[in-house]
Amino acid sequence: MSEEIVVADIGGTHARFAVARIEGQQVISLEQAVTMKSADHPSLQIAWQAYGREIGRPLPRAGAFAVAGPVGGEVLHLTNSSWMIRPALIPEKLDIDRYSLVNDFGAVGHAVARLGREHFEHICGPAQSQFGPGLTTIVGPGTGMGVAHLLRTAHGYHVTETEGGHIDFAPHDNVEDRLLEYLRHIHRRVSVERIVSGPGLQAIYRIFAEMEGQAARQLDDKALWGLALSGEDSIAAAAFDRFCLCLGSFAGDIALAQGASSVVIAGGLGSRIAQRLPSSGFRERFHAKGRFESLMQQIPVMQLTHEQPGLFGAAGAFITQHGRG
Repeated sequence: MSEEIVVADIGGTHARFAVARIEGQQVISLEQAVTMKSADHPSLQIAWQAYGREIGRPLPRAGAFAVAGPVGGEVLHLTNSSWMIRPALIPEKLDIDRYSLVNDFGAVGHAVARLGREHFEHICGPAQSQFGPGLTTIVGPGTGMGVAHLLRTAHGYHVTETEGGHIDFAPHDNVEDRLLEYLRHIHRRVSVERIVSGPGLQAIYRIFAEMEGQAARQLDDKALWGLALSGEDSIAAAAFDRFCLCLGSFAGDIALAQGASSVVIAGGLGSRIAQRLPSSGFRERFHAKGRFESLMQQIPVMQLTHEQPGLFGAAGAFITQHGRG
């Protein structure tokens, strides 16, 4: 028999909800998906109730939540969001009997583990027809930078959630030295996600405009990304090229640190730039690890293409924790 659960993927910008149908150890479908702006609702409880009204039906009494930030402790403070979640109060506040709670990028890890090869596109390295045992590094630029790793064995899989996007940014050349200096004056310590994330393009763009002796246009992130990807603005386009270089360097660093046998690029922004990565400088920077360059060339790098990996992965995490009730 199948079972319905509500799944939620709560990020810094959007809160996504759907009803997942699960059967045995499989996620069968995601239905009635709704995306809201997190800022439009003051709390998870109010957004949950709004979702129920939106789809016009009573919600199932089981839920799975993928949240942007660490999931330990009595109170969860979401990264890049004003929402707070008290796990002990979830059953009472949301009127559910069972739930699972996972970091948002941990949920992506569950999705990578459970999705078929048809949901991945090749970026660089050897092409794979399927995933085998070993460790997969997962990185994903979005509102921030998500990092997780997935260990597959003959007996199953295990996902480890990390905050790897908050490691120090490592410049690769003089341009990135200048970028680091600019951001250090603003933030003191500069993490990778200050640059390799959606908002990070602004910093690169401003430095490039300054280098050209031009005033940076006052654009929000969405408008700037539109210009960068369209090529209408040469400085914005150059900033995007540099973004891809920095993403390649970071993905390679994490793959080396984790001992990965494969790498998956995910995240909302990762999906948006997927078609551009193979022809960008991503590959060269991913491989550029000195004495380990030949090793890096043997690591397959793929793009996750599923439209709702956070929701799918939240359902997968629920199955891992609870099975089918």
